[in-house]
Amino acid sequence: MNRQPAAGTLQPTALVHEAYIRLIKSPGVTWSNRAHFFGAAAEAMRQILIERARARGAVKRGGGRTRQALESIDLAIDAPPEELLDLDEALQRLEEVHAQTARMVKLRFYAGLSLNEIADVMDVSPSTVDRYWAFARAWLYNCLTTG
Repeated sequence: MNRQPAAGTLQPTALVHEAYIRLIKSPGVTWSNRAHFFGAAAEAMRQILIERARARGAVKRGGGRTRQALESIDLAIDAPPEELLDLDEALQRLEEVHAQTARMVKLRFYAGLSLNEIADVMDVSPSTVDRYWAFARAWLYNCLTTG
């Protein structure tokens, strides 16, 4: 977040608040378990960040996106809008190939969960999450660098 201009940055607290508002405004939604809640929260944060990136990158607002290589996957908020949109496109393609891995990436990237927390939420072993994470990073890197 330090690399972002102060006026254009979505603060983590604001992101969480907006995601919470979206979650509670969903009529008739009940959370069946912890995994369901974290999955919905990660998806809400992803949608907010993508909507914001699209708005900032729109041509009428001085856009002109270029494809950027993904250096590391830590926090989505750190990425410039065009990189975030490229990552979202690659993540959608990953979801078509391996939905479970894409879900894990969303929990890691958008909800900020550790690998052990993801193992707990997804009810799989930590070694499975490690394998998924290694696969996802390699797959996304390849997708982002080759187009």
